[in-house]
Amino acid sequence: MKRFYFYSTFLTAALLMAQVAVSRSAGTAVPTKPAEIEQVRIPAGEVRLGSGAKEKKYAYSIGGSAARKWRWYDAEKNRKVFVDEFYIDKYPVTQAQYQEFVKATGHRAPFISRKDYQRQGFLVHPYKEVIPYLWKNGKPPPGKSDHPVVLVSIGDAWEYCHWRDGFQKKRLIRMPFEDEWEKAARGTDGRYFPWGNAWDGARANIGNTGPNGTTPVNRYPGGASPYGVYDMAGNIFEWTLTPLEAGSDRYVLKSCSWDDTPGLCRGAARHTRLKNSRHILIGFRCVGVPLRR
Repeated sequence: MKRFYFYSTFLTAALLMAQVAVSRSAGTAVPTKPAEIEQVRIPAGEVRLGSGAKEKKYAYSIGGSAARKWRWYDAEKNRKVFVDEFYIDKYPVTQAQYQEFVKATGHRAPFISRKDYQRQGFLVHPYKEVIPYLWKNGKPPPGKSDHPVVLVSIGDAWEYCHWRDGFQKKRLIRMPFEDEWEKAARGTDGRYFPWGNAWDGARANIGNTGPNGTTPVNRYPGGASPYGVYDMAGNIFEWTLTPLEAGSDRYVLKSCSWDDTPGLCRGAARHTRLKNSRHILIGFRCVGVPLRR
């Protein structure tokens, strides 16, 4: 955010923050061509992941009654790990970016029937709320081109990242593992949220402060991670390549969605779904692993 503040000397810092953040968000186009999609470098090194007792206590205090009742955060393991260098998409994959993939490959467009949606079993949102996110005639929903793509399974996400790999000579493009995603979100100091340890609803699209739906992936510059990665808290859950356990068909989701409570929006929080799930709350992004010569 500091780069936003040196355009004028006669406005107050608060006014600068508001005006520059809005103009930057509205004026910065998110590339759609696969070879032009921006990735952010995450250096190799040790990182503290998971959460301890203090963080869990804070998470439950802001996490809602369901989190407290079912003790959602108790299983988060506080650990130190070494994560190799990688690159990660600055933004979640957008509807327009995914459209390039669908047009080029003939892969199925994001869609789910009423019957299949109900069969999934997690129906916090009725099917009528899914309809505005369904693609028609190979095109994303009107007005959502720069929003994150949703209604994609982990297989769809894998195929997209694999397709993008063909446009990159210096990196192997694939989906992220949980540890990679969490490091990109939190940095190396173990912060709870991408911006620090205190929840700030103005920095993310979630249930109690957002518009009750997805938003453009560059809408919240104040919510960027220490590395400058956007939407790692709010907007959508994101698939990772990490299974719940060896051999499981359930995979870890990171971040939180536009209808969630703050406790679930921490970098340490984790959620799981069956690999074939397609939902309006779930999207993804890709990472790039440097090719060693």
